[in-house]
Amino acid sequence: MKIFPEDIDLVMKLQKGDVEAFDLAYSKYAGKLYGFAFKYLKSDTETEELIQLVFLKVWENHKTLRRESSFKSYLFTIAHNGICNCFKRRTHLQKFIRVQLLENANASSETEELINYNSTLEQLNGIIAKLPDRQRTIFMKSRLEGKTNKEIATELGISSGTVDNYVSESLKFIRASLQDNNFAVMLFISLFW
Repeated sequence: MKIFPEDIDLVMKLQKGDVEAFDLAYSKYAGKLYGFAFKYLKSDTETEELIQLVFLKVWENHKTLRRESSFKSYLFTIAHNGICNCFKRRTHLQKFIRVQLLENANASSETEELINYNSTLEQLNGIIAKLPDRQRTIFMKSRLEGKTNKEIATELGISSGTVDNYVSESLKFIRASLQDNNFAVMLFISLFW
């Protein structure tokens, strides 16, 4: 594991909460992380969300970054874990779709809707992307990463009640956005309820 001297200086500045160092880290590594993640995810939306998640974690943990460790390896490890989580979500979704296809084999209109799950998932991701940054971050930690309100509150330095409010508002917004699509509502309920 190679430690670059310029990264040691960058980590030291990040530990102090230096915003310019954070911007420099983003400029230096975001493109590389994007290329790495996109090879596996094959989705601009998921890849962009993953890059946001990586740098959110860097900022949240900036005080505990270690100079003696490779900063680049740290970033790519977070990205790798995020890719694994994404594949787990996809596997869960595919299992749900297979079950629905079996249960609804005789209902051709429902089957057609199920076959188009990719576009529905993209629609859902698009709706989630419209949430305000803080609300989207909290929603993703809760529903996609499976963290408890207490864990999120501790991680972000806010109250559990605030986390609960953000998640509730996110769910209301998503439900309202999906109200005309029965399959999307079914999918939404199975993934996030």
